[in-house]
Amino acid sequence: MFTRTILFRLVYLTALCLPLGTPALAGDVQVAVAANFTEPAKEIAAAFEKKTGDHVVMSFGSSGAFYSQIQQGAPFEVFLSADAERPTRLEAENFGVKGSRFVYAYGTLALWSATPGLVDGKGAVLKKSNFQHIAIADPAAAPYGLAAVETMKKLGLYDALSPKIVKGSSIAQTYGFIDSGSAEMGFVALSQVYKQNKGSRWIVPAADYTPIDQQAILLTPGANDPVAKAYIAFLKSPEAVKIIKSYGYEAK
Repeated sequence: MFTRTILFRLVYLTALCLPLGTPALAGDVQVAVAANFTEPAKEIAAAFEKKTGDHVVMSFGSSGAFYSQIQQGAPFEVFLSADAERPTRLEAENFGVKGSRFVYAYGTLALWSATPGLVDGKGAVLKKSNFQHIAIADPAAAPYGLAAVETMKKLGLYDALSPKIVKGSSIAQTYGFIDSGSAEMGFVALSQVYKQNKGSRWIVPAADYTPIDQQAILLTPGANDPVAKAYIAFLKSPEAVKIIKSYGYEAK
């Protein structure tokens, strides 16, 4: 009896020391994030973690690479792709939960240089020959790379620019090529340069490339995980949409 009384008091006192509102068991959600969405994803994760106490474990890379990894059994629970094609395929192939796909952001392509004044407001610099390299993301793996190719073809400049193209494995690596000066300019996601005054840029007209509808999907490893479902739901919240728009994306 004495031992039980002491044990009860210890448990009671321990409970009093716990902060109010602290979740009994915090969980993790594994999220694959398209590289162009790196910074907003970090902000959204911080807001989600603050609200729920759960933890978002993120990996960043090209949508194409993630698509292959998910097919091969990578344990991601949520996929934030830079396109609609790959989530659609994953759903059809039973790697994603049917009916869980939605557009979380509409992306915009930009031609950017770390050098002030090099890129003009209409992209006329592309018609000049005073640069050696132009960087794009690999169009086979990254939707923004495909959009860059479409833009150059729409302008009738792809053949002339092709010898100068250097490809990054993702849009993040592409940005790095330009930022370091390895390429004088290149096509990036507007979100990557939206909040900075560095360099010079041209926002490519939406009519020059296929719309970049970035879709999210709940993957089968997360089908029964309440944390994964809560994260997907949070992406649609006004708080998350506000963050997304703050990086130059359109969102509903």
